[in-house]
Amino acid sequence: MCLTSSLYIVWRSATHVVIAHRDCRSKYESPVQGEHKNNRRILSRSLLLQRTKNMSASTAKVSKKELNSNHDGADETSEKEQQEAIEHIDEVQNEIDRLNEQASEEILKVEQKYNKLRQPFFQKRSELIAKIPNFWVTTFVNHPQVSALLGEEDEEALHYLTRVEVTEFEDIKSGYRIDFYFDENPYFENKVLSKEFHLNESGDPSSKSTEIKWKSGKDLTKRSSQTQNKAGRKRQHEEPESFFTWFTDHSDAGADELGEVIKDDIWPNPLQYYLVPDMDEEEGEGDEDDDEEEEEEDEGDDGEDDAEDD
Repeated sequence: MCLTSSLYIVWRSATHVVIAHRDCRSKYESPVQGEHKNNRRILSRSLLLQRTKNMSASTAKVSKKELNSNHDGADETSEKEQQEAIEHIDEVQNEIDRLNEQASEEILKVEQKYNKLRQPFFQKRSELIAKIPNFWVTTFVNHPQVSALLGEEDEEALHYLTRVEVTEFEDIKSGYRIDFYFDENPYFENKVLSKEFHLNESGDPSSKSTEIKWKSGKDLTKRSSQTQNKAGRKRQHEEPESFFTWFTDHSDAGADELGEVIKDDIWPNPLQYYLVPDMDEEEGEGDEDDDEEEEEEDEGDDGEDDAEDD
């Protein structure tokens, strides 16, 4: 889900959250954006009506040439019926749009209500997670999209991550904030790193974040760039940019994939990613089983050969 899609349907179970969105309305839509969207909708309908009129006129002209003047009355009647049908469809569509807008507002109110009710459970979950070493770094490494952004040193730094919190603002249309809490570590001075997504004064999505106070020689964002430049000369494969460059990237707040993944996929149920089996270990166990089976087959073959010799 992106910052520019709107809440349409909410379904929840005890361990999972699914939030579907309707593309035609922005969850974080400003009044100005709504007015522009409405103007575009009116314009598109006007163009549709005009296009239908032109098509009907062209069809009528062709029909007159092919079927002679005896069909003029029928053509005019058909054109009139089409025009009336289009106008009625437009009226019905207006009613559908009105109900969709009303549904979005009602669902938004329900979501705000349950956001408050969920807070004590999020707090209790955080307290329990704190008892599990390396919970969050394991969760991020096991997530396919987040792991693609992690270099080796990023993982080392994230071993000091003790808590993650996602806070949606009281008016959830206006944005949210993600907080990362760290123990004392050799990389930076900050105890908390935050990134916030909100609407600016003009109503457009924007973001701001904590300035990372890197310790001397430990800036992973610069080291990532230098590593890529050196590696690029020797091999085509490039290491991913540092995970921490995300805190300085404010180029497209309305489509921040990492922020949306953390908020909408990981935060609702991080346990499902923490418990993902280690594929390397599974592959290793599978290889051992294959080796054992091969050894048993070899021993069986040797036994048959000995029997034949006797």
